[in-house]
Amino acid sequence: MQIGFIGLGKMGLNMVFNLKDHNHDVVAYNRSAGPVQEIIKQGVNGVFTIEELMHKLPTRKVVWIMVKAGSAVDMIVEQLLPYLEQGDVIIDGGNTQYQDTQRRYAKLKEKGIVLVDVGTSGGIEGARKGACMMIGGDKEIFQELEPVFKDMCVANGYGYCGQSGAGHYVKMVHNGIEYGMMQSMAEGFELLEKSDFKLDLAKVARIWEHGSVIRSWLIELVRKALEKDCDLNEFKGPIQESGEGRWAVAEGAARGMALPVISAALKERDRSQHKQVFADRVVSALREGFGRHILGDKK
Repeated sequence: MQIGFIGLGKMGLNMVFNLKDHNHDVVAYNRSAGPVQEIIKQGVNGVFTIEELMHKLPTRKVVWIMVKAGSAVDMIVEQLLPYLEQGDVIIDGGNTQYQDTQRRYAKLKEKGIVLVDVGTSGGIEGARKGACMMIGGDKEIFQELEPVFKDMCVANGYGYCGQSGAGHYVKMVHNGIEYGMMQSMAEGFELLEKSDFKLDLAKVARIWEHGSVIRSWLIELVRKALEKDCDLNEFKGPIQESGEGRWAVAEGAARGMALPVISAALKERDRSQHKQVFADRVVSALREGFGRHILGDKK
């Protein structure tokens, strides 16, 4: 399938290479020229304007957007509209707030244009080698695009979640859970670090990786970071966030749910803006490990 792709950040760049590996014909654009030049060197069709991108796509256009949530998505959609016709498809694969997705879906539907929302997980490695995708929108369009999702994801790592906004809603909850898991793990490692036993934290993590109830990719990432530096000194700084955990807490409040674990994780991130502890370094190391979230999380 021929796909237009907009946004060659950490995730988008690797997703484009993933699509290329599976023999999809990708035409990709990025606001800054550097990533476009990089993909051209790797044999991907890169362009330097949205106009050029749209002229290279077939009559039935499918455009995947992978940019920061919020106004950037609205801006790209507005730039695409003059080139889109009834039946064309926009895929938003970013961490968009689900209400924004529903608003854009309704607006585009009036013009006969289809919006598909895709919550994308798996970090940089997943984007390149096999992601996890939660998909919302019109079911018949999902079925039409399913071969693309199947190619880009690990086995059984994608699925249709429901009407417009469902994919981004599920990803929002996913990220809220992620916040809580990382915070509990970080606090546990801080407790180990403060114990009287002078524990080798990397060794503990390596033990937990094999056969324990809490074995996971997150434990593996902690172990790798601790093996490089047992004090995680590279990560002395406040923990940043994408916003989805905060959206999840707001959604819970609207539905009469406290979500105490996710709320506590958010409060710890807020506290880290002013005072940092060892647990914060663990969370930052995890974020760097799966998503290369280095800005603000490093010293």
